[in-house]
Amino acid sequence: MTKKLVRNHSHWGAFVAEVEGARLVGVRPFERDPDPSPIIEAVPDAVYSKTRIAQPLVRQGWLESGPGSGKGRGREPFVPVTWERALDLVAAELSRVKRDYGNAAIMAGSQGWGSAGIFHEARGQLRRFMATFGGFIDQASNYSFGTALVFLPHVLGSAQSVTGPLTSWSSIARHGKLMVLFGGANTKNMQVAKGGCGAHSTTSCLADLARAGVRVVNVSPIREDGPDSVAPQWISIRPGTDTAMLLALTHTIVANGLHDAEFLARYCTGFERVRAYLMGETDGRPKDAAWAASITSVDAETIRALARDMARTRTMIGASWSLQRADHGEQPYWAVILLAACLGQIGLPGGGFGFGYGSAMGIAEPPAAFRAPGMEVLGNPLNRAIPAARIAQCLLHPGEPYDFNGRRSAYPDIKLVYWAGGNPFHHHQDTNQLRAAFRRPQTVVVHDPWWTATARHADIVLPATTTLERNDIGCAPRDRFVIAMQKAIEPVGEARNDYDIFAALARRLGCEGEFTQGRDESGWLRHLYDSWRASVRTNRAAIPDFESFWSEGFLEIPRSADEYVMFEKFRADPAANKLTTPSGRIELYSEKIAGFGYDDCPPHPSWIEPSEWIGGAVAQTYPLHLVSSQPRHKLHSQMDASPISARGKIAGREAVTMNPADARARGIGAGDVVRIHNARGACLAGVVLTDTMSPGVAKLSCGAWYDPVDGEDGALCAHGNANTLTHDRGTSKLSQGPSTGTTMVEIERWSGPLPPLRAFDPPEVAASA
Repeated sequence: MTKKLVRNHSHWGAFVAEVEGARLVGVRPFERDPDPSPIIEAVPDAVYSKTRIAQPLVRQGWLESGPGSGKGRGREPFVPVTWERALDLVAAELSRVKRDYGNAAIMAGSQGWGSAGIFHEARGQLRRFMATFGGFIDQASNYSFGTALVFLPHVLGSAQSVTGPLTSWSSIARHGKLMVLFGGANTKNMQVAKGGCGAHSTTSCLADLARAGVRVVNVSPIREDGPDSVAPQWISIRPGTDTAMLLALTHTIVANGLHDAEFLARYCTGFERVRAYLMGETDGRPKDAAWAASITSVDAETIRALARDMARTRTMIGASWSLQRADHGEQPYWAVILLAACLGQIGLPGGGFGFGYGSAMGIAEPPAAFRAPGMEVLGNPLNRAIPAARIAQCLLHPGEPYDFNGRRSAYPDIKLVYWAGGNPFHHHQDTNQLRAAFRRPQTVVVHDPWWTATARHADIVLPATTTLERNDIGCAPRDRFVIAMQKAIEPVGEARNDYDIFAALARRLGCEGEFTQGRDESGWLRHLYDSWRASVRTNRAAIPDFESFWSEGFLEIPRSADEYVMFEKFRADPAANKLTTPSGRIELYSEKIAGFGYDDCPPHPSWIEPSEWIGGAVAQTYPLHLVSSQPRHKLHSQMDASPISARGKIAGREAVTMNPADARARGIGAGDVVRIHNARGACLAGVVLTDTMSPGVAKLSCGAWYDPVDGEDGALCAHGNANTLTHDRGTSKLSQGPSTGTTMVEIERWSGPLPPLRAFDPPEVAASA
């Protein structure tokens, strides 16, 4: 039988679907992708996974007892219902909550990556629908780099230095001599990008660095965080102590008169106040290399030598997104900016700083010549949002005051949670606390193609399509390709597109016209493409009409240049190109942040001891620092049930990587199943041993589907979900970001019978109502 080839797109890359008859049988990489991600191989298994949700279902206790019976969430069987009944139930519940409590009782921020495609992006469709319904409680910022999104505009005027574009790899290869990466730049992270990437180019960019002889230094507790292709020098550092080392590097430069005083005076404000702190004039403790060595475990002379090297050559300083996902996550980023300012290379080719080199694909590519298409957004009439990482506190403590970015607010009293396109039981901290929080609302509605833990903890579950079962346009702000995402197969089971679900609800609720604007899927795709095409004014490329684009399957947007330098215009003329900070310059001391009066976020870069770290009191009981990184074989928790994800598991469980000395001290061997635990929870994992892990540090990648053991009320996850261990405190009152990087644990060999793995088994389904 001849295979039909159909184009599609994903966060881990564009691909071509192979279809025989009516069934997806395989995938091929996009022909323009020089280094495709192997994650695309998991797509067929995911589409037909036993974890697919076959039809609309309602939790039995909710169906029998009505809203408010949340204690059975995650435990009770589900009852199949028709689509008509499911939609009637959801519409009636939305109407009831709005009537009795107002729109501020509906949480619909729905943080999560969802799937690629600008139109069928689930979170966007949910927010548009809720906007037409009168508003909702949204989520501000995000989990990936939420602290930086809030903090950086105070210091730099925007968040570009974490969202991109950063100074390009090409600029570093051509002009740089030294690249120092705090948190490394692991190539596994560079195979994914939100919204997708047509061509994975980082491998060739790193090869250019190597050919140019750029020296790369990886400052991380994990040696493999440095890309092998550039033969990086490894400086092992205690997790959570990067700020101390950065301050000591800066102290060395300033104490030896190697700082660029002219740059600091012309382009920055507040240096003298920070200098007093650096030199110990304000607290009697100079932040020198000897001081930092006792905190970081990095030898003082190593710090001094690196500082001298940075001062004598063109240097790029990078910091991973993970560094700001920890207690006081603002501080390492602010300290990077301070160090780069003292070197005086910000805005020069190949020099300066950037956050996220290696955290995602495309972040350090020159910008496109013109923007890619995008979905039309409707404003939230309620104009209210809580910090993204504070959902559990909001659900558990309605009315409790909280601080966020200079404002004091109170958590709303949420009665209904509506989630589409995300899995908070993967990405939110302290899963056991989240489970308790999810029992509090009167009703939880979830759209999902698969039986994730979030779907299992819902009252009404509506099965959604995958990208292969609908048409869309795939593109991302940092990518140069626009992909025609063409429907390859009919929906599996009774799955429906999120848009069609919301349109049917809008019809019942009297807001269909505003939501659909009279368009179906085809009408919207043509409208979005034609509106974009008409708005672009360029002589760089001919943009085809919609029919030609859809027939060809993709188009390429040229780059604006082959090299890009962040802050280049600001450096060339700081008066004409002022930053949007109060001073118009880089704020090394922020009067605005000082005015907030926060005790956990000083107005300049500072070392603040984390609540949990190897040098702290908690380490007496839980002596190992847990790093929960992005997994190699999947994106977050997406497609965890696939054979591709299974390649990274041990005995079916997520793998935990340990230093051999730590394992020997605990009687643990490679391949053993262990219990990782602290006061917040515990999980089981399979052991991998390597000397690329610093002693006292363990790595458990995120993304294992939450699998609570019977009788443990979620205290033990049989599958290895790292967030059963992380704490749920905001980074600071300023940013309120997630601080998963501040986690201490103990690990012990599991000697009892292994509990069964049920994460991928669908929940019990009772007889139809």
